[in-house]
Amino acid sequence: MIFNVSGENQWMNSHAQIPTVLVKDKVLRIYFATRPEPHLSMTTFVDVDINDPKQILYVHDKPILELGEPGMFDEQGIMPTYVCEHQNQVWLYYGGWSRRTIIPYSNWTGLAVSDDGGVTFQRVFPGPIMDRTPLEVYSATASFILREKEQWHMWYASGEGWIKVSEKYEEYYVIKHAFSNDGITWVRENKQILPSRSQYEPTHRPSVFFRNGKYHLYFCFRGISDFRDGENSYRMGYAWSTNLADWTRDDAQGGLVSSLDGWDSKMVAYPYIVNVRGKILMFYNGNGFGQTGFGYAELENN
Repeated sequence: MIFNVSGENQWMNSHAQIPTVLVKDKVLRIYFATRPEPHLSMTTFVDVDINDPKQILYVHDKPILELGEPGMFDEQGIMPTYVCEHQNQVWLYYGGWSRRTIIPYSNWTGLAVSDDGGVTFQRVFPGPIMDRTPLEVYSATASFILREKEQWHMWYASGEGWIKVSEKYEEYYVIKHAFSNDGITWVRENKQILPSRSQYEPTHRPSVFFRNGKYHLYFCFRGISDFRDGENSYRMGYAWSTNLADWTRDDAQGGLVSSLDGWDSKMVAYPYIVNVRGKILMFYNGNGFGQTGFGYAELENN
């Protein structure tokens, strides 16, 4: 475990959720969502030593992007999902949240950019770049992007519906693929790329990298009930492909399981994988969807 919040600056009061990593020359800048109060998420970052990610060098003291205006898609939550350097800027894709009445929330994907190396951000558009479509109507978030040649590939979690469980609505979602020429306008194929292990199985937060002739996709999956640190809480899933189109799901080969005790003993969730000076590192959350903070694992036999 690297970092957990404990009331820093009187607004980081719970959660260090969805670690999203920008690899810089000397540090890793890890963006994460934290909660000043329940049901309200804002994004900030820490810098850690690039050679030893357990060593925290700097904790930023304010949100990098303010919440949207009342009625906007991101009026009550901003969660980072993917970050990259592009056109001499830092681009941050993020999940915007707003509360609902019958269901708990609605969330879609926005884009913000930074001109100061990733310290402060401005929205590219007031609205989301991944919004409701005639065929995708519930949510589109948790995006991860791989750029190859002139093509941008995005994998993201697409909401498939809401199921009432113990008098409460729970969302389930599947991973889909989209592509773009500029990172802004996306062609969404509306096709589930991985088989579900059970009905209403949510799969979330994909992360993709290439190694040894294959593309490797990590994600997290859970059950539709008893998933808040319970028996069906998030676990790490895995799939592989040779062409980015056809994926073979093989969770048993993923290699990362929950610990016997401690911060990630009940849950492992929200992977984000980066290549750091030849090492493949996965940053992820543990128990309580990030209530216990985030940590990292290193791929064996790098």
